[in-house]
Amino acid sequence: MRVAVAGAGAWGTALAHQLAGNGHGVMLWAREPDVALAINRDRQNPRFLPSIQIHPSVQATNEMGLALHGAEIIVYVAPSHVLREVVRAGTTEVGADALLVVATKGIERQSLALMTEVVSAECHGRGVVALSGPSFAMEVARGHPTAIVAASESPKAAEAVQRILSGSTLRIYTNDDVRGVELGGALKNVMAVATGIAEGLDLGLNSRAALITRGLAEMTRLGVALGARAATFAGLAGMGDLVLTCTGSLSRNRAVGLDVGKGIPLRDILAGRDSVAEGVINTESAWALARRERVDMPIVEAVHRILFENQTPRQAMSELMSRELRAEHDQ
Repeated sequence: MRVAVAGAGAWGTALAHQLAGNGHGVMLWAREPDVALAINRDRQNPRFLPSIQIHPSVQATNEMGLALHGAEIIVYVAPSHVLREVVRAGTTEVGADALLVVATKGIERQSLALMTEVVSAECHGRGVVALSGPSFAMEVARGHPTAIVAASESPKAAEAVQRILSGSTLRIYTNDDVRGVELGGALKNVMAVATGIAEGLDLGLNSRAALITRGLAEMTRLGVALGARAATFAGLAGMGDLVLTCTGSLSRNRAVGLDVGKGIPLRDILAGRDSVAEGVINTESAWALARRERVDMPIVEAVHRILFENQTPRQAMSELMSRELRAEHDQ
């Protein structure tokens, strides 16, 4: 099939490499001219996915129209804060029958829309599938066994993505709870920042386990309030992605939290980074969404105070521990 991948960061490049390895013709759109040049000339993306030899049939371009023209499937992998801009830039080249896959994890800051909602709003009348789950791009590109989820209200659309992407080392499951899958992928980034902060404060492994577990409870509460199924958060796109992002050494969000916990100012942590730590952006969105829905999310509140309200990490963690006592499953 003719596949376009819009976004040549680590995850977009890894997905393009996987799709090409499955025999599909892949055109990869990169915002950065040096990235497209390096892929076409050297078969590498040293800026975002170093040390990986990219499949020879992946072609890269900086021209959005060229990337999208004639594509039967378009995979959007732009950061959440620019996804709408990227989709809008190429709408005239999106075919009427194109299947759209959204591999971006996040909640749009201004509208509080999920990523599939952003894409659907800009490209009407096409099938849209959310792709999420525990998947470090480097490990997928290296062929490490990975399992993720393709979610859509259309079983046929989800199954199409399942067939196209699955391979000997990448297994795709389908799900019809799009909202739950997307919220899991977005909210786990905030929890990863929290666990990184605790690690930076040298609070030990007990605190990490507590933050992961109670973080999952918060994610599930908000998801159910928004119409998602609780069971989705016990799956790959919920617990699976949460555990990976909170504990894995390749997690950008955990790394940001680690530096925050060590006392490094957020502006200094983010300065000069090529890759985006979605947990910082999604903290603002999750905080606003929880307030709108009147859902109690104390970990999200704590991370928001640390990142945006100048509270010290140690004080925020102390306040988490001194909250009113309650039953574990009290909603």
